Amino acid sequence: MAAAVVLAAALVPAVHANGPGGGVCGTGDVLVTICAQDNSRSSGSSGSSGSSGGTPAAAAPAAAGDESEAPTDKCSYDRVDPPPPAGHQAWRGHDPADGSVYKVVCDSDRGGVVFLPNGQNAPAAPTIDPELVARKAAASMRLEPPKVASPRAAGTYVVGMPMWMWATPSPPTFGPVSASATAGGVTVTATAKVTRVRWAMGDGTTVTCRGPGTPYRQSRGKAMSPDCGHLYERPSYEQPGGRFKGTATATWTITWTAPALHDGGTLTETRTTPFTAAVHEVQVVN
Repeated sequence: MAAAVVLAAALVPAVHANGPGGGVCGTGDVLVTICAQDNSRSSGSSGSSGSSGGTPAAAAPAAAGDESEAPTDKCSYDRVDPPPPAGHQAWRGHDPADGSVYKVVCDSDRGGVVFLPNGQNAPAAPTIDPELVARKAAASMRLEPPKVASPRAAGTYVVGMPMWMWATPSPPTFGPVSASATAGGVTVTATAKVTRVRWAMGDGTTVTCRGPGTPYRQSRGKAMSPDCGHLYERPSYEQPGGRFKGTATATWTITWTAPALHDGGTLTETRTTPFTAAVHEVQVVN
């Protein structure tokens, strides 16, 4: 089965949410319901899983007006099984007895969903790619860089003594943050949380921590941090400004699902906070 495939155009919400608490940030063809506090633009990489069953079809060049200028693309049409419930937007107002809903997957990783009437010999145009909807949900989230509590800019650290690194966690800086978006019959729910923080210490070493780190208490003495620590082996005197310059980079993992299509995947975002550390040698007096 072969036909020209019209790929989905980029989604542009008509209205953005105002103020804390979220709300509706789109009208018309795109409706975005925000579960986060406010909005920020972002981008990331992703992966997705497919559906079962269906009939493959080779596609012709993308339609005029598509911004991507994609070459001829080969696509497969997989019937969604079990199908979405009656009345779901994927049916586009059709009676489920009159046809089936198919997921379209192309070699270019673009695709979407489409309703095909019973007995139709050629596929219709896919309406939307669920990953694009997921990206719109992710773009509505408030994802901030880590708030570094240690090392402190005003602190002084000692060569060979354990340094405890930690960031102050909050929903905007560590999650979880959730959002959902609906477009072209596809509803996507996305949840984001920080899965690791990579500390570049400024001395050529890096430390990867799986959480915000543990705050230091004087009762811990000279013990190493149980989950996020470092030892400087040389002082920072020769560094610009007499300080090591480092960064704390949080990786946000955004998990999204399109339940009606039995589809989902992940996107990743990173946010970075710079820090400095003044590291001195212990002065021994004879």
